[in-house]
Amino acid sequence: MASSRSAVACLQRNLVKRHPPKVLSSQHSRRWQSGSSFPRPRVSQSASRTFGQHRAFAGSTPRRLAEVVERFDPSTIERESDEVDVCIIGGGPAGLSAAIRLKQLANEAGNEDFRVLLLEKAGEIGSHILSGAVIEPSAINELIPDWLAEDNENRFDGTTPAAGDKMRFLTKSSSIPMPAPPQMHNKGNFIVSLNQFTKWLGERAEEIGVEVYPGFAASEVLYRSDGSVQGVATNDLGISRQGTKKDSFERGMEFHARITLFAEGCHGSLTKEVIKKFDLRSESQPQTYGLGIKEVWEIEPEKHKKGEITHSMGYPLRADTYGGGWMYHFGDNLVSIGLVVGLDYPNPWLSPYGEFQKMKHHPLYKSVLEGGNCISYGARALNEGGFQSIPKVAFPGGALIGDTAGFLNVPKIKGTHTAMKSGMLAAEAAWAALGNTDAGTIFLYDYEESLRKSSIWKELKEVRNMRPSFHTPLKLYGGIMYSGLEAYILKGMGPWTLKHKGTDYSATKTADQCQKIEYEKPDGKISFDILTSVSRTGTNHEEDQPVHLRVKDWEKHAQEEWPKYKGVENRFCPAGVYEYVEDESKDIGVRFQINSQNCIHCKTCDIKVPNQGINWTTPQGGEGPKYFMT
Repeated sequence: MASSRSAVACLQRNLVKRHPPKVLSSQHSRRWQSGSSFPRPRVSQSASRTFGQHRAFAGSTPRRLAEVVERFDPSTIERESDEVDVCIIGGGPAGLSAAIRLKQLANEAGNEDFRVLLLEKAGEIGSHILSGAVIEPSAINELIPDWLAEDNENRFDGTTPAAGDKMRFLTKSSSIPMPAPPQMHNKGNFIVSLNQFTKWLGERAEEIGVEVYPGFAASEVLYRSDGSVQGVATNDLGISRQGTKKDSFERGMEFHARITLFAEGCHGSLTKEVIKKFDLRSESQPQTYGLGIKEVWEIEPEKHKKGEITHSMGYPLRADTYGGGWMYHFGDNLVSIGLVVGLDYPNPWLSPYGEFQKMKHHPLYKSVLEGGNCISYGARALNEGGFQSIPKVAFPGGALIGDTAGFLNVPKIKGTHTAMKSGMLAAEAAWAALGNTDAGTIFLYDYEESLRKSSIWKELKEVRNMRPSFHTPLKLYGGIMYSGLEAYILKGMGPWTLKHKGTDYSATKTADQCQKIEYEKPDGKISFDILTSVSRTGTNHEEDQPVHLRVKDWEKHAQEEWPKYKGVENRFCPAGVYEYVEDESKDIGVRFQINSQNCIHCKTCDIKVPNQGINWTTPQGGEGPKYFMT
């Protein structure tokens, strides 16, 4: 077992070798926006026709029969390891807030040797971060009080104060004003690029002494002999698609910690494992999810209304599908526009991406976007279960923080402040626990207790019945009426707690039970084909590596899913990763294909696929989307 010093030196060497620093110049930014300097996803020659969307998606080379090769077992090579006090998995607002708070406490106590290490799978801090985003500043005001102060040379300068709120109910051609619930009022809040805000938090973490390592994906949870979490291991590099060892092979590293905090975001791959191992959902309802799809546009100056916030419900979604749109004016002539679709939608012919393209043609949005330029695109899954779906957050050796635990306030459409606050509470509990014992397994009882006494618990409990109310027989309209009752009169004081209908994948009906939905061809000005959008994410994956979207048997998967759902994977994926291609040699007439290079890490497939046969895992560290201004 390597010493801490040699292990860290190895990590730093590998970090520089694998992921040299990159600066996106204004020239590169303009090229990225036009799509001219970044490779578009490949189109498979075999993908002459795909089902559900009538065009060729991006495709990886079809699998062919080859000579038998001996698969390589990386476990035969010992991993280097390092010992730290606290290891944090995920460099989003929750993970960075926990790291900063821990180092604040350690530095105040004069313990500068206290080691906090943060691993982030993106090549740069913030590159995988996507949100609306309007943030409530309560948590950042507490964590870094002078974050906006003029005399702070390191202040964050990317805020746009919220100016006004609009709520609209849309029909196909009209926009009807409706009152916004109190939770959606944004006085005192800020519109930001969460991508930029997270990068800024990463810089503050490094300044205070956090060891931040982007480009290293934690892919395995390590356990002690007593079953408690010992830490994590990063994934191996240099293994071919066929599982053989390449010349570039590098074994992953182990990080052992007295406490490991999981801040992976929505539906984290390691979080799934620890929830199952420690039965953390034994007293909570299943998590439910939404898929958020977003673009950033540069619009004509005369159309820009800095700080204006608009939300919409209704069109283009049907009454049996929960969701809504937004448009935020921020920065210099920029707007953030997006649509969230609840993943408990029943119709497998529905495409969230197609619905978003349709929404942009509504006069409310089109009137702003016409003449503008789309500069960025992204998508990610969101936790929507709320209060009922919060699992136990502490377990032997670690805890869940942020969106990986499900602290998004759905009616408020905000989760950054709750994610950050949960990270700070966990940090304070961890510091206290580490100071009270020198050895043995640590359980963060104080984190569970402080969470229940916090503002997070109070605000999520107050709105707990709004999201599940949309499952009434009145569907969308019943949900709107009940939510109004909760927002203005009951305010969460009712003695009942509504249950979620079930898991999102189980809500999917078969194709023959639902009306087929046809989507118009994109015009290339307001709406775009999926490959054009993926090119705006900066997504990149090395092709010759094991597919990180794991399906045990591709052919068996097709036989189970295609006859019932007619290519639902094509339609729920916002990046063209999955396709069914005509193949007369197959009994069902199609073959299933995964174009993993296109994956933008939204994790919708892992959540929505009806047979739960797709397991999203981390690809090589540093890969995936490279969002900016999102």
